[in-house]
Amino acid sequence: MEVFRLANKKYPIELSGIGASITGARWNSKGNEVIYTAQSRALAMAEVVVHVTLATMPSGFAMLTVFIPDDLFIEEINVKKLPLGWNSFPELIDTQKMGNEFIRKKKSAVMKVPSAVVKGDSNYLLNPYHEDFHRIKIIHQEDFPFDKRIFK
Repeated sequence: MEVFRLANKKYPIELSGIGASITGARWNSKGNEVIYTAQSRALAMAEVVVHVTLATMPSGFAMLTVFIPDDLFIEEINVKKLPLGWNSFPELIDTQKMGNEFIRKKKSAVMKVPSAVVKGDSNYLLNPYHEDFHRIKIIHQEDFPFDKRIFK
């Protein structure tokens, strides 16, 4: 399976959960490393765009294609079992606890979670501490200029 990630080129292009651990996000709290990827390039872009404005329009990004071997087990969070407001901003501690458990338990290297930005689409969390994580690879990278019309 291929998933996608927008990466800022001012940082090393690698699969690292350090950035997510610094700030925390929907599926992890501060101090917990996880890598966020998306089911499509468009979703990867949307997940970044919701955090910026025209004044802070991002530049210097690369779209990464990440290969997840088909034989890896993928945990899945069922959106119907999530608490009310799971997709609110700021994020709920409940969803962060779910992601932290995924990281801590190391049951799988990948967990499918619903997107809070695009209803019906999914993101894939990668656990850098799982024994199979080394099998997940960046297989393609290309510059990704944002279309200015998005920020009108």
